[in-house]
Amino acid sequence: MSDNNNNETRPNIIWIQSDQHNPSIIGAYGDPIVETPNLDDLAANGTIINNAYCASPICVPSRMSAITGRYPHETQVWTNDQTLNSAFPTIAHSLGSVGYIPVQLGRMHFNGIDQFHGFSERIVGDHSPNYPGSPRQVNHGVLQGTAGPSRISLEKSGKGQNAYEVHDEEVAEKANLYFTNLQKEQKFKKNNTPFFISIGLMLPHQPFVARSKDFNKYDGKVGLPKFASEPIENCHPYIQWWRRRTGIESVSENEIIRARTAYWALCDRTDALIGKILSSLKENKLLDNAIVIYTSDHGEQLGERGLWWKQTFYENSAKVPAIISWPKKLPKGQILNNVINQFDLNSTLLDIAKAPSLPRSHGRSLLKMLQKNGEGWNNTAFSEYCMDDSDTSRSFSANLGGKDIHAKSGGVQNRMIRQDNWKLNYYHGYDPELFNLEDDPLEKNDLWKDKSFSGIKSTLMDQIFDGWDPNQIRSQMRILKQEQTIMEDWASNIDPDDQLRWNLNPEYDQLEN
Repeated sequence: MSDNNNNETRPNIIWIQSDQHNPSIIGAYGDPIVETPNLDDLAANGTIINNAYCASPICVPSRMSAITGRYPHETQVWTNDQTLNSAFPTIAHSLGSVGYIPVQLGRMHFNGIDQFHGFSERIVGDHSPNYPGSPRQVNHGVLQGTAGPSRISLEKSGKGQNAYEVHDEEVAEKANLYFTNLQKEQKFKKNNTPFFISIGLMLPHQPFVARSKDFNKYDGKVGLPKFASEPIENCHPYIQWWRRRTGIESVSENEIIRARTAYWALCDRTDALIGKILSSLKENKLLDNAIVIYTSDHGEQLGERGLWWKQTFYENSAKVPAIISWPKKLPKGQILNNVINQFDLNSTLLDIAKAPSLPRSHGRSLLKMLQKNGEGWNNTAFSEYCMDDSDTSRSFSANLGGKDIHAKSGGVQNRMIRQDNWKLNYYHGYDPELFNLEDDPLEKNDLWKDKSFSGIKSTLMDQIFDGWDPNQIRSQMRILKQEQTIMEDWASNIDPDDQLRWNLNPEYDQLEN
């Protein structure tokens, strides 16, 4: 039952989530080149957490974990084609149960008929079809193929227009309209009803293409990666397979610089759009009692150690930005090195709103830790990445394409644990990797074969397998593929109407010669 008597004391909640934003490409996180004044100001009025990790370094699994507090092996959403069970309560359900108005504006990447999952309203949908298998797939025109993990995204990088920027401009425009109308409506209410608005941006996700004015701003300023590409034979065996599978055994210096320059420009544009959203909130007096969170669903590897996109557990891929601003209640200008799961942010919001915690969530409220300068916190986070290896001999699914591009023989069952300064990357069927991030922040020195670290290896491996079984996951994923095949064939033949979809016109994607 909602508690309307406490609505005035409950803050409005604004959750802004981008797609594929490496936190190191933010001024407040230490990047000396990128211009992100709006995120920098948000951080100056709040707290930065340096070690926030996504539950999975890929879009849909990460997002479904973020709203439920459950890991992919619990949601059974491991790939971008899988669908969250509508019976699972989300943060939107919980906040709505105590009187908040939960609204989703823009990107969330839901699959299936349920495009809400607890949100009372959605404004601007996703660009992808609601139903995997739909014959109306996304057409990126001249940039077709550049949005996925493929070498073509590096080859076709540079100046032009990224359709996702067009989407995000509409999101910012609709956000302004929504806030203006909301402010007018609340003038006539005796008790303001608090709102929870989740704003999803698609930038700075590839294609690595930016408008000329933004690209030129960074042209000649963005250098090569800090960790140069290793000869492929020196990489971990799983990473060797991944690089060969995606066509990045070697990448030219010109491609590297061009794609990185575009990415910095897209991060700049992301910040500018966030600035428009925050300005609208301020103009409509909706920030007076509000908590604002900025994060992303995963990072971007940017050519570090010869890798691009996400899909691994290295820092550039698995880490996400985590900026929390609530000037009335929380410290300003605080920088914390605590290790958190991204879904801890959602548990924190439920705590602040006095909403019920999600019964099967692993999320932990950060509130006391934020108030105590990081003290009294268990610095542990997990991430997982799994892909199915069964072959359905089909071609219409953007993410499956028959035998999934992401999956090798036997499938992929990988899991990461970060605990204090230690990080272990487990690859089923291979030796793990072990890093001491305090001594080795670029993850250059794999300590797995060093016998002097047997104690920490044993401790971390025990936690990797606590409730997580790679063989069981493979079996579950193969069953899910069979079920999904039926659903995809249904969508292919029936062509159901999308409940909510933003129309990505192919002309939105452009590449200058």
